[in-house]
Amino acid sequence: MSELVVEDLHVQVGGQMVLNGVDLRVASGEVHAVMGPNGSGKSTLAYAIMGRPGYEVTSGSITLVDDESNSVDLVDLSPWERAHAGLFSTQQYPTEVPGVGLENMLEEAVEAAGGDRSAVEAQVAAEAELVDFDPGLLYRSLNVDLSGGEMKRSEAVQLGVLRPRIAILDELDSGLDVDALAAVSHRIEQATHEDNLGVLAITHFSRLLTVLHADVVHILIDGAIAETGGPELAAQLEDTGYDPWIDTRAESPVEIHLGGDPWP
Repeated sequence: MSELVVEDLHVQVGGQMVLNGVDLRVASGEVHAVMGPNGSGKSTLAYAIMGRPGYEVTSGSITLVDDESNSVDLVDLSPWERAHAGLFSTQQYPTEVPGVGLENMLEEAVEAAGGDRSAVEAQVAAEAELVDFDPGLLYRSLNVDLSGGEMKRSEAVQLGVLRPRIAILDELDSGLDVDALAAVSHRIEQATHEDNLGVLAITHFSRLLTVLHADVVHILIDGAIAETGGPELAAQLEDTGYDPWIDTRAESPVEIHLGGDPWP
Protein backbone atom coordinates (compact mmCIF):
# COMPACT_ATOMS: atom_id res chain seq x y z
CA MET A 1 0.00 0.00 0.00
CA SER A 2 1.28 3.46 -0.94
CA GLU A 3 0.00 7.00 -0.93
CA LEU A 4 1.11 10.01 -2.94
CA VAL A 5 0.66 13.07 -0.73
CA VAL A 6 0.75 16.59 -2.17
CA GLU A 7 0.43 19.34 0.41
CA ASP A 8 0.13 23.11 -0.14
CA LEU A 9 2.11 22.83 -3.36
CA HIS A 10 3.24 26.09 -4.94
CA VAL A 11 5.09 25.91 -8.26
CA GLN A 12 6.52 28.57 -10.51
CA VAL A 13 7.62 28.28 -14.12
CA GLY A 14 9.79 30.94 -15.73
CA GLY A 15 9.31 33.17 -12.72
CA GLN A 16 5.50 32.98 -12.88
CA MET A 17 3.44 31.21 -10.22
CA VAL A 18 1.28 28.48 -11.75
CA LEU A 19 0.24 26.32 -8.81
CA ASN A 20 -1.05 28.14 -5.75
CA GLY A 21 -1.44 25.67 -2.92
CA VAL A 22 -2.57 22.29 -4.28
CA ASP A 23 -3.54 19.56 -1.80
CA LEU A 24 -4.41 15.99 -2.76
CA ARG A 25 -3.78 12.41 -1.64
CA VAL A 26 -3.81 9.42 -4.00
CA ALA A 27 -3.76 5.99 -2.33
CA SER A 28 -3.06 2.58 -3.82
CA GLY A 29 -5.97 1.26 -5.86
CA GLU A 30 -7.58 4.69 -6.20
CA VAL A 31 -8.15 6.68 -9.39
CA HIS A 32 -8.14 10.46 -9.01
CA ALA A 33 -9.02 12.64 -11.99
CA VAL A 34 -7.84 16.24 -12.24
CA MET A 35 -9.91 18.34 -14.64
CA GLY A 36 -9.79 22.03 -15.46
CA PRO A 37 -9.75 24.57 -18.28
CA ASN A 38 -6.68 25.29 -20.38
CA GLY A 39 -4.01 27.12 -18.41
CA SER A 40 -5.31 26.03 -15.02
CA GLY A 41 -2.07 24.20 -14.13
CA LYS A 42 -2.97 20.55 -14.80
CA SER A 43 0.17 19.61 -16.72
CA THR A 44 2.29 21.72 -14.38
CA LEU A 45 1.02 19.56 -11.53
CA ALA A 46 2.11 16.40 -13.38
CA TYR A 47 5.50 17.86 -14.26
CA ALA A 48 6.13 19.08 -10.71
CA ILE A 49 5.31 15.68 -9.22
CA MET A 50 7.69 13.97 -11.64
CA GLY A 51 10.45 16.58 -11.19
CA ARG A 52 10.65 18.05 -14.68
CA PRO A 53 13.45 20.67 -14.85
CA GLY A 54 12.22 24.26 -14.89
CA TYR A 55 9.22 23.55 -12.64
CA GLU A 56 10.31 25.03 -9.33
CA VAL A 57 8.56 24.06 -6.11
CA THR A 58 8.66 27.25 -4.06
CA SER A 59 6.77 25.81 -1.07
CA GLY A 60 4.78 22.76 -0.07
CA SER A 61 5.68 19.07 -0.26
CA ILE A 62 5.37 15.96 -2.42
CA THR A 63 5.86 12.68 -0.57
CA LEU A 64 5.34 8.99 -1.23
CA VAL A 65 4.25 7.09 1.87
CA ASP A 66 4.09 3.30 2.28
CA ASP A 67 1.84 1.23 4.54
CA GLU A 68 4.43 1.31 7.33
CA SER A 69 4.37 5.12 7.30
CA ASN A 70 7.82 5.33 5.73
CA SER A 71 7.87 8.43 3.57
CA VAL A 72 10.09 9.56 0.71
CA ASP A 73 10.37 13.32 0.16
CA LEU A 74 10.30 13.66 -3.62
CA VAL A 75 10.87 17.38 -4.08
CA ASP A 76 14.68 17.24 -4.17
CA LEU A 77 14.90 13.97 -6.13
CA SER A 78 15.68 13.73 -9.84
CA PRO A 79 13.05 12.23 -12.17
CA TRP A 80 14.82 8.85 -12.32
CA GLU A 81 14.99 8.73 -8.52
CA ARG A 82 11.27 9.42 -8.34
CA ALA A 83 10.70 6.59 -10.81
CA HIS A 84 12.79 4.27 -8.60
CA ALA A 85 10.68 5.35 -5.63
CA GLY A 86 7.59 4.07 -7.47
CA LEU A 87 6.23 6.83 -9.73
CA PHE A 88 5.43 6.43 -13.41
CA SER A 89 4.33 9.09 -15.88
CA THR A 90 2.74 9.01 -19.30
CA GLN A 91 3.29 12.07 -21.46
CA GLN A 92 1.05 14.06 -23.77
CA TYR A 93 3.79 13.93 -26.40
CA PRO A 94 6.15 11.00 -25.74
CA THR A 95 9.77 11.58 -26.72
CA GLU A 96 11.33 9.71 -29.63
CA VAL A 97 14.55 7.92 -28.67
CA PRO A 98 16.39 6.77 -31.81
CA GLY A 99 18.58 3.71 -31.35
CA VAL A 100 16.91 2.50 -28.13
CA GLY A 101 14.31 -0.26 -28.42
CA LEU A 102 11.31 -0.53 -26.12
CA GLU A 103 12.28 -3.97 -24.87
CA ASN A 104 15.92 -2.96 -24.31
CA MET A 105 14.84 0.10 -22.36
CA LEU A 106 12.55 -1.96 -20.15
CA GLU A 107 15.23 -4.58 -19.52
CA GLU A 108 17.57 -1.88 -18.26
CA ALA A 109 14.84 -0.28 -16.13
CA VAL A 110 13.79 -3.60 -14.57
CA GLU A 111 17.39 -4.59 -13.83
CA ALA A 112 18.15 -1.16 -12.32
CA ALA A 113 15.23 -1.69 -9.95
CA GLY A 114 16.56 -5.10 -8.89
CA GLY A 115 14.30 -7.19 -11.14
CA ASP A 116 15.01 -10.04 -13.54
CA ARG A 117 15.75 -8.73 -17.03
CA SER A 118 15.44 -12.23 -18.50
CA ALA A 119 11.69 -12.16 -17.75
CA VAL A 120 11.08 -8.89 -19.59
CA GLU A 121 10.69 -10.30 -23.11
CA ALA A 122 7.75 -12.49 -22.08
CA GLN A 123 6.23 -9.69 -20.02
CA VAL A 124 6.44 -7.23 -22.90
CA ALA A 125 4.79 -9.69 -25.27
CA ALA A 126 1.96 -10.32 -22.80
CA GLU A 127 1.37 -6.62 -22.14
CA ALA A 128 1.44 -5.81 -25.87
CA GLU A 129 -1.31 -8.36 -26.45
CA LEU A 130 -3.45 -6.86 -23.69
CA VAL A 131 -3.49 -3.43 -25.37
CA ASP A 132 -3.41 -4.63 -28.99
CA PHE A 133 0.05 -3.20 -29.58
CA ASP A 134 1.53 -4.46 -32.84
CA PRO A 135 4.33 -6.93 -31.89
CA GLY A 136 6.29 -5.74 -34.91
CA LEU A 137 6.74 -2.37 -33.22
CA LEU A 138 8.38 -3.79 -30.12
CA TYR A 139 11.80 -3.81 -31.72
CA ARG A 140 11.58 -0.39 -33.31
CA SER A 141 13.38 2.54 -31.70
CA LEU A 142 11.32 3.92 -28.84
CA ASN A 143 8.39 5.99 -30.20
CA VAL A 144 10.13 6.62 -33.53
CA ASP A 145 7.61 6.88 -36.38
CA LEU A 146 4.75 5.73 -34.17
CA SER A 147 1.27 7.23 -34.35
CA GLY A 148 -0.18 8.95 -31.30
CA GLY A 149 -2.26 5.89 -30.48
CA GLU A 150 0.71 3.56 -30.85
CA MET A 151 2.77 5.72 -28.51
CA LYS A 152 0.08 5.56 -25.84
CA ARG A 153 -0.25 1.79 -26.23
CA SER A 154 3.53 1.60 -25.86
CA GLU A 155 3.31 3.57 -22.62
CA ALA A 156 0.66 1.16 -21.35
CA VAL A 157 3.04 -1.71 -22.09
CA GLN A 158 5.76 0.07 -20.10
CA LEU A 159 3.42 0.62 -17.16
CA GLY A 160 2.37 -3.04 -17.18
CA VAL A 161 5.96 -4.29 -17.13
CA LEU A 162 7.33 -1.80 -14.58
CA ARG A 163 4.35 -2.05 -12.18
CA PRO A 164 4.78 1.31 -10.43
CA ARG A 165 3.10 2.28 -7.18
CA ILE A 166 1.53 5.49 -8.54
CA ALA A 167 0.94 6.44 -12.20
CA ILE A 168 0.59 10.05 -13.35
CA LEU A 169 -1.39 10.13 -16.61
CA ASP A 170 -0.99 13.47 -18.36
CA GLU A 171 -3.85 13.63 -20.88
CA LEU A 172 -3.62 9.95 -21.74
CA ASP A 173 -6.61 10.36 -24.06
CA SER A 174 -4.79 12.91 -26.24
CA GLY A 175 -4.27 11.44 -29.70
CA LEU A 176 -6.17 8.22 -29.03
CA ASP A 177 -8.99 6.91 -31.15
CA VAL A 178 -11.93 5.16 -29.49
CA ASP A 179 -10.47 1.66 -29.73
CA ALA A 180 -7.03 2.65 -28.45
CA LEU A 181 -8.54 4.64 -25.58
CA ALA A 182 -10.66 1.68 -24.53
CA ALA A 183 -7.72 -0.76 -24.66
CA VAL A 184 -5.29 1.45 -22.74
CA SER A 185 -7.86 2.61 -20.18
CA HIS A 186 -8.97 -0.97 -19.54
CA ARG A 187 -5.38 -2.10 -18.91
CA ILE A 188 -4.81 0.69 -16.39
CA GLU A 189 -8.15 0.02 -14.71
CA GLN A 190 -7.11 -3.64 -14.46
CA ALA A 191 -3.83 -2.63 -12.81
CA THR A 192 -5.67 -0.70 -10.11
CA HIS A 193 -7.37 -3.94 -9.07
CA GLU A 194 -4.63 -6.52 -9.70
CA ASP A 195 -1.53 -4.51 -8.74
CA ASN A 196 -3.14 -1.95 -6.43
CA LEU A 197 -1.94 0.84 -8.72
CA GLY A 198 -2.82 4.36 -7.66
CA VAL A 199 -3.64 6.72 -10.53
CA LEU A 200 -3.67 10.49 -10.92
CA ALA A 201 -5.31 11.08 -14.32
CA ILE A 202 -5.13 14.58 -15.77
CA THR A 203 -7.72 15.02 -18.48
CA HIS A 204 -9.99 17.46 -20.29
CA PHE A 205 -12.67 14.92 -21.12
CA SER A 206 -14.87 12.62 -19.08
CA ARG A 207 -14.73 10.01 -21.88
CA LEU A 208 -11.49 8.71 -20.34
CA LEU A 209 -13.44 7.94 -17.18
CA THR A 210 -16.00 5.70 -18.89
CA VAL A 211 -13.50 2.82 -18.64
CA LEU A 212 -10.96 4.10 -16.14
CA HIS A 213 -13.42 4.75 -13.35
CA ALA A 214 -12.55 7.67 -11.10
CA ASP A 215 -13.06 7.40 -7.36
CA VAL A 216 -12.35 11.10 -6.86
CA VAL A 217 -12.56 14.09 -9.22
CA HIS A 218 -10.73 17.37 -8.57
CA ILE A 219 -11.53 20.63 -10.36
CA LEU A 220 -8.38 22.72 -10.80
CA ILE A 221 -8.91 26.44 -11.42
CA ASP A 222 -6.12 29.05 -11.52
CA GLY A 223 -3.61 26.71 -9.93
CA ALA A 224 -5.72 25.57 -6.98
CA ILE A 225 -8.29 22.86 -6.30
CA ALA A 226 -11.67 24.57 -6.49
CA GLU A 227 -13.74 21.49 -5.64
CA THR A 228 -13.31 17.79 -4.94
CA GLY A 229 -16.05 15.21 -5.32
CA GLY A 230 -17.04 11.86 -6.74
CA PRO A 231 -17.44 10.79 -10.37
CA GLU A 232 -20.68 12.76 -10.58
CA LEU A 233 -18.52 15.90 -10.68
CA ALA A 234 -17.16 14.88 -14.09
CA ALA A 235 -20.70 14.29 -15.31
CA GLN A 236 -21.70 17.75 -14.09
CA LEU A 237 -18.88 19.27 -16.15
CA GLU A 238 -20.41 17.81 -19.30
CA ASP A 239 -23.54 19.86 -18.60
CA THR A 240 -22.17 23.10 -17.19
CA GLY A 241 -18.55 23.43 -18.25
CA TYR A 242 -16.30 25.24 -15.77
CA ASP A 243 -18.39 28.39 -15.39
CA PRO A 244 -19.71 27.47 -11.91
CA TRP A 245 -16.13 27.34 -10.60
CA ILE A 246 -14.69 30.35 -12.37
CA ASP A 247 -14.90 33.61 -10.45
CA THR A 248 -16.81 35.90 -12.78
CA ARG A 249 -17.43 38.58 -10.21
CA ALA A 250 -16.80 42.02 -11.61
CA GLU A 251 -13.89 43.93 -10.18
CA SER A 252 -14.67 46.66 -7.71
CA PRO A 253 -15.69 49.82 -9.56
CA VAL A 254 -12.95 52.39 -10.01
CA GLU A 255 -13.69 55.95 -8.94
CA ILE A 256 -13.00 58.46 -11.71
CA HIS A 257 -12.58 62.05 -10.56
CA LEU A 258 -13.62 64.73 -13.08
CA GLY A 259 -13.19 67.72 -10.84
CA GLY A 260 -16.51 67.29 -9.09
CA ASP A 261 -18.04 64.48 -7.06
CA PRO A 262 -16.55 61.01 -7.55
CA TRP A 263 -18.16 59.08 -10.41
CA PRO A 264 -18.42 55.40 -9.56
